[in-house]
Amino acid sequence: MLLLCILASIVVVAFLAITFSAHIRKYASGGEYASPTRLDGKTVLITGANTGIGKETALDLATRGARVIMACRNVDKGEEAAASIRMSCSQADVEVRELDLADTCSIQAFAQTFLQEVNELHILINNAGVMMCPYTKTVDGFEMHIGVNHLGHFLLTYLLIGLLKRSAPSRIVVVSSLAHNFGWIRFHDLHSQGSYNSGLAYCQSKLANVLFTRELARRLQGSNVTVNSVHPGTVNSDLTRHSTLMMIMFTVLSLFLKTPREGAQTSIYCAVAEELHSISGKHFSDCAPAFVAPQGRSEETARRLWEASCELLGIEWN
Repeated sequence: MLLLCILASIVVVAFLAITFSAHIRKYASGGEYASPTRLDGKTVLITGANTGIGKETALDLATRGARVIMACRNVDKGEEAAASIRMSCSQADVEVRELDLADTCSIQAFAQTFLQEVNELHILINNAGVMMCPYTKTVDGFEMHIGVNHLGHFLLTYLLIGLLKRSAPSRIVVVSSLAHNFGWIRFHDLHSQGSYNSGLAYCQSKLANVLFTRELARRLQGSNVTVNSVHPGTVNSDLTRHSTLMMIMFTVLSLFLKTPREGAQTSIYCAVAEELHSISGKHFSDCAPAFVAPQGRSEETARRLWEASCELLGIEWN
């Protein structure tokens, strides 16, 4: 009798645990963007599309009929991801091109070839990023977080903005993060040479994404090109590979994290949703408008960062 009671208790506890876990996963996932919208005849460019939410975004948009160009630093991994996408969707039109956002020469070479070979660009998704790296610099001497997450995408967008305008209506999606709330633009030390904290450097770069979106939207008014930023959620991906502590935390808390597919939903929403055709300069999470920290709403900071970015990259973008 006692054994039966123990077994019954175990079954009940297991049932409650499974039910509770299911509710947690449902809450953490943020839902799925299930619109049937097609993208036949549209060309999409996604950076960092060989893994994580970038790969899932590429799969979804290719399934909708778009031509998807996957810009990846590691071409071999990019080709593996493209093959995986073709396995999931035999009709997928995906191709891989080399792009290293930590090297402005690579960005310029990519854009030059792209503009020669691609006639239209309807959706640009600035997805690639690094997180909590040890202190390192890009080829051009920029701190890695601000260099890749912000300056690399700033330059890429600058080089492709003419094609986006000619292809209008078109959209730009900038993948930022909730971490922007904890960031400040340290104009006196953008490259963290005075002191360095990997977490703060990441937060600064994600705030830069939000400010770039805001200022670019202002400058694109009337062009029929929109730009919005997104927080994908806390996603269980290899973005934490540079931090052992973060990898351990993400493993322990995996139940509360989004899968890459779930994390891709807001990027997909901003790229596809018909109701967003004229919405620009906004921030989204879980396929809905999201809170932006006060420092992310500062027009003065956004303009100042724009000017500093142009100066660092040696470009004029008026």
